[in-house]
Amino acid sequence: MGPGRSAPIDASARTRFLRGFRLIYLAPVLALLALSAWAFASPMGAAPDDDYHLVSIWCATGDSAVCQPGESSKTRLVPSAVLQSPCYAFYSDESAACQSRLDYTDSKLAETNRGNFVGAYPPLYYAVMSNFVGEDVLASVMAMRLFNVALFVALTSALYVLLPVSRRPALVWGWLLTTVPLGLFLLASNNPSGWAVAGVGSAWLALLGYFETPHRAKRIALGALFVLAVFMAAGSRGDSALYVVGGIGVAAIIAFENSRRFWTLAILPLIMIGVSAAYFLSARQTASGISGFSSQDAVPASTEQAAGAAANLAGFGLLAYNFLNVPSLWVGAFGGWALGWLDTPIPESVTFLALSAFIGVGFVGLSVLNGRKIFAVAGVGFVLWLLPTYVLTQGGDKVGEQVQPRYILPIMVIMGGLLVLEAGAKRFQLGRVQTVAVVIALSAANLVALHMNMRRYVTGNDVPGWNLNAGAEWFWSGAPAPMVVWGVGSLAFAGMVIIVAREMARAAAIRTVELEPQSEQAKPVATAV
Repeated sequence: MGPGRSAPIDASARTRFLRGFRLIYLAPVLALLALSAWAFASPMGAAPDDDYHLVSIWCATGDSAVCQPGESSKTRLVPSAVLQSPCYAFYSDESAACQSRLDYTDSKLAETNRGNFVGAYPPLYYAVMSNFVGEDVLASVMAMRLFNVALFVALTSALYVLLPVSRRPALVWGWLLTTVPLGLFLLASNNPSGWAVAGVGSAWLALLGYFETPHRAKRIALGALFVLAVFMAAGSRGDSALYVVGGIGVAAIIAFENSRRFWTLAILPLIMIGVSAAYFLSARQTASGISGFSSQDAVPASTEQAAGAAANLAGFGLLAYNFLNVPSLWVGAFGGWALGWLDTPIPESVTFLALSAFIGVGFVGLSVLNGRKIFAVAGVGFVLWLLPTYVLTQGGDKVGEQVQPRYILPIMVIMGGLLVLEAGAKRFQLGRVQTVAVVIALSAANLVALHMNMRRYVTGNDVPGWNLNAGAEWFWSGAPAPMVVWGVGSLAFAGMVIIVAREMARAAAIRTVELEPQSEQAKPVATAV
């Protein structure tokens, strides 16, 4: 071969590559694009109490240049842009254009008592996020969001690879069915609730795989992912430290066997229960929850959400009211409550589509049961209903006040995974029509929710129309146009759902054939047809 000439393409090597390539390899890339679109869909400070959480991040750096002591032990001096970023909060007709008045590189500091200065929240989330704090406040905020997106996708992808094939439906459907739209909003935000959802939802499945896999290398890797997920959950919110312990209990119930191997492996989760307990007991947020959230700095529910409640409910009347209306909090995860500072209303069509997918797939999952799964589903359902009832009633609050859907979303993610969990030799499998319906419902729900979330900040909800670029008053500097972000994010999400749903159907069909009796497999094809 002469100099300067390239080697001929090895056609056989290319053919082998194409034959070995599977669409599932694209799923993490599409998930990154879809969640990144949600990260760009909201301005700085858009998640609930973000002024509190951003200040806490800036004051976790240990850098006196960005956080200095205030006049008392309960106040700090921080960059004014961090403190004033949610200038649009509570006014859904106002865009985020008010942020244009803020100087994101100004070193001038302002005093605030809104921050984690007395240990209300666990410090780990703030400490990790503080590594992204830089001179440009906006760039720092977006770096944190994209890191959270990448961390979640990496954790979920690793679990998909390492988990036994029979546990992958619980991972895939558990996330898809419970995160549209609230979960997607939180996972791509600066709010510690994103880590709470990701950590609790991942830890129990990592532990289940850790107990069940026969491969030592995979067991070690799953154990490491379990430890990471527990630290994410317990290190972000006090209540999620409690939830992750519940998730450990669920995994132990499903995998339990009275053997030396099981009890040896159980040492790791017992250690992590101790870690979670330490975080739970040290968070003052937890103490407020036990006695009710009335003493918490929390965002109250909107007037519409609290409407219809009797003004002076107390005692048994308050208990009954809360018990009967707790499902409102569950529906909130599917768009029944507004996003952001409870000021970004989501159309009822989103709630209908997302909730229908959850209920439909959940009922199919309930056809695959054994005693352990029944016990676990009943236990998680018991917590989902009675825990909010207790916390609200103890604090003298009604459903629609103080307790928000994001507080219980981590438990709902566990429930979503449990419903489709395969039990014993029974296989979970959706029919073709069911799969298509769920894919369409979730894709459409995400498309509408993402558009409405962007509309609220780009122009305010007083401006109608499908074109987000027209009359835009706010968007991230240097980012693609709003319509590009919306289009790419919506298509990426739909593509990801199609790919993983197809893969789940393919894997279920293969496992079903493998489990058929030999005599059935030996029948002539014509007889089977």
